[in-house]
Amino acid sequence: MSSRYPAMESRINPYRDNVQGKANEPICVAGLLDRSKQILGSSYDGPAPDWSLEEIYNRLEENAPRIAIIGGSSDHPAHIMDFQTSARAAIRIWQNGGVPFYFSTPVMCDGTAQSNQGMSYSLQSRNAVAEMVVNQIEAHSYHGAFVLQGCDKQPLGVVSAVAHLDRIRQYRGEAPFFATFAPAHVLQGGTIPAALFAELEEVANQAEQQSDTDIANDLRDAMAYILQCSSNTAFQGVLERASERGLITKEAHKDFEKRLAVATCDDKGGVCAFNGTGNSSRHLVAGMGLVHPALELLTAPPNQEQVNQALDSLKVMINNPVFGAANIMAANIKNAIRIHSASGGSTNLMMHIVAGMLYGGFKFSLWDLDQIHREHPVPDLFNYSLTEGRDIFALAMQCCDSKSRGMETLFYELIHNGVPMDVDAPTVTGTTWRERLVDPSHLSADHVTENPVILSKPRRSFSGVDVITGNFFESAVVKISGMTTKQLDEFDKKVAFVLYYENEEEANRNLLDSHLLERLKEERSFKYENLLAVLKRNSPAEFDDWKDAEYEALFDHLVEKDTLKISVVVSGQGPVAFGMPEMFTPMQHINANRKLKRLATLLSDGRYSGVTYGAAIGHMTPEAREGGGILYLQTGDILYLNLRDREIQFLDETAFQAGTLVYQFDKVKMERQELAESRLQMIRLRSRQVAASNRLAGHTDAAHGVVPIVVCEEAVHDYKTDVIYKTVQISKPEIFMEPLADWKNW
Repeated sequence: MSSRYPAMESRINPYRDNVQGKANEPICVAGLLDRSKQILGSSYDGPAPDWSLEEIYNRLEENAPRIAIIGGSSDHPAHIMDFQTSARAAIRIWQNGGVPFYFSTPVMCDGTAQSNQGMSYSLQSRNAVAEMVVNQIEAHSYHGAFVLQGCDKQPLGVVSAVAHLDRIRQYRGEAPFFATFAPAHVLQGGTIPAALFAELEEVANQAEQQSDTDIANDLRDAMAYILQCSSNTAFQGVLERASERGLITKEAHKDFEKRLAVATCDDKGGVCAFNGTGNSSRHLVAGMGLVHPALELLTAPPNQEQVNQALDSLKVMINNPVFGAANIMAANIKNAIRIHSASGGSTNLMMHIVAGMLYGGFKFSLWDLDQIHREHPVPDLFNYSLTEGRDIFALAMQCCDSKSRGMETLFYELIHNGVPMDVDAPTVTGTTWRERLVDPSHLSADHVTENPVILSKPRRSFSGVDVITGNFFESAVVKISGMTTKQLDEFDKKVAFVLYYENEEEANRNLLDSHLLERLKEERSFKYENLLAVLKRNSPAEFDDWKDAEYEALFDHLVEKDTLKISVVVSGQGPVAFGMPEMFTPMQHINANRKLKRLATLLSDGRYSGVTYGAAIGHMTPEAREGGGILYLQTGDILYLNLRDREIQFLDETAFQAGTLVYQFDKVKMERQELAESRLQMIRLRSRQVAASNRLAGHTDAAHGVVPIVVCEEAVHDYKTDVIYKTVQISKPEIFMEPLADWKNW
């Protein structure tokens, strides 16, 4: 049974007042519905087609809701099956009395663009998607959207667009813009074929026989993961080292690479099963209240009933400013940030959350996000693993088997762990979270008894992404949830040497060099006096035994005992300099090397992949291109990594050698002006490798979302007060903080 949509309550209707739209568009709508019925075939559920050109004309004239189905390009795995879901959506919109339209946007795959020039266009593509969506919807006067949510930058690009549309429509006195999101199903990770697994194990055995235990260990680490595009990069690094040492031929390496690649992806596509930016966006947009639970976590494209549930809910949302896209997003911003934290979400979203709020017209920055993140501890409730059968596909299976309710379960468990959540925030079900959670069935995480992904009892008391500061930069982010407690202990309150690279290509070449540490020792890249001071600071109990050792012996001991710490700095990667590409590959090369990952952190003004783990610090502002402190660093400098206190400080070398931590950077900055200028010249020259039309000039920095400056300037609303709950504007939303003992008494 259909759910009849009301007509739009707006004095503006270009289709009524102008004839050309009514002449042009009916054939587009009829064509969409004809194709949709053909695609659905025998699964079509509805009366005989009644979408005559005359009836379409009538609906346009009468201001029936014009709803855009927004898809993505099928050269991205997440959008391979859009044709099926869009067909179901078009039919249901028509059955409900609306007028369906369809358009799609290009969608960049970060995996495909990784480690090549394409990565300089990734972040920019988010703003491009937002701009394209706004253009098309404004030009064709659509009232709302059913969004086929994909991966990478597309989800928050469209969130930004619909929030921006809602803001501008209400500014002009038009009906609020409504939208509901349908995330692509989760792509099941691949499995290494048995024969190939045996061959790789034989390579590991040969490595052990040749005393190349590092390669054996690193190869077996890679083999423990489900197959996915990101794990192929881990194999690439290890197999290159194996080839260099004569364990395999270059031809064998390429053969392994091919056989791994073709076994990686399921042919129905979807969002990759790791908890990267795609699935982090799934969780975040659901936390924003913009995803109907029927469509949130699926293992296959949605069926008609699931699509119907989401589209039927629009009946309540249409014409109601409570359910305008910008209002839903802002009312749920604390919920979304806490869900992002508890689920170990991508660092990329630290920018995208800010961008979405700014596009929605709200004053917001990284510091507002951090304040929300820190105002109440958010525990780690996500027991995700790519080696133990707890990836996002496993979570989707638990949801499809009615054992979990996905983000509703996480929302519930956050409340039970004392985290304040706004249960009265509106969502695209046409109801609040309070109303959604009244039914307790399958809500507790404890309903999943075998290998649960969402937990009721925290793994540890903290989670998420921390914002850090220091004396040579204003802000940066580090994904604490991507570091084990052991790894955090290994780097926290330690002194590290800078190993400086001017760009990613240089960093990748050096990090793949299996003799990197030997070369640093031979070239005496770190001063002897500083090595002694690092030993005294990082491992004081060993100082007396090693204070008289020669340079080579001391260096080897520091490496062997993991006392040596290195901050690999990749500079010149910021938005203005090079489009802010992801530093996934250099970090993956560190993580794929058992020795290096115990010694090295990575610092950059670039970004990281959502799947990146380890001591990865990025989004540094100001960026090198804008004269930020990272521009002045050089190999051999000394940094103090105070991660738990959210700071990294540049140390005065003389004071450090004397046993004192003195934070001093201004003097160094003055002394290295000539070096900085020569580097800036190289950065400017390198930036010309990015098409001028797509460079991120005229945008805010990473702490302010990397959005067009004019978008930031017009974001004047207060997210704490300028939101609407149940048609009444309030200054402070009710935060439901008590554990939910009796759902019936809400």
